[in-house]
Amino acid sequence: QVQLVESGGGLVQAGGSLKLSCAASGGTFSSYAMGWFRQAPGKEREFVAAISRSGGSTGYVDSVKDRFTISRVNAKNTVYLQMNSLKPEDTAVYYCAAGSSRYYSGDARSNYDYWGQGIQVTVSS
Repeated sequence: QVQLVESGGGLVQAGGSLKLSCAASGGTFSSYAMGWFRQAPGKEREFVAAISRSGGSTGYVDSVKDRFTISRVNAKNTVYLQMNSLKPEDTAVYYCAAGSSRYYSGDARSNYDYWGQGIQVTVSS
C-alpha cells in the first residue's frame, strides 16, 4: 500500500510559478509509474502529466505543454510538478497518483491505483 502526500500548493498571480511535490511511502517508489491530475470546481478530474518508472518517458495534456514539467527523484521517493506561466484556468485541486501495473501509466485514471489527498492551487488574474 502506497501513501502519497502532496505539498507546495497555494495562491499565485497569473504568470507566476509553483512547484508541487508528492512524497510516497509504504512501497518501492521506483516500481510505480506516476501522474498528476487536477479537478476544478464543477468539472471532471483531468490528466495533467505522467512520468514512467525510470523518469525516461513523460507526457502532458496539451494545455500545459511547454509550461509544466514533471520529474521524479527515485532516491527521494518524490515526484514533482514544476508549473510556470500559470493561468487562472490552472486553478484546481491537484492530485498525485501512482500506478503499479505499467511502466508508464499515461492519461487514463483507471491505470492508477493510489491517489493523494489533493492540494489546492489558485491562480489569480
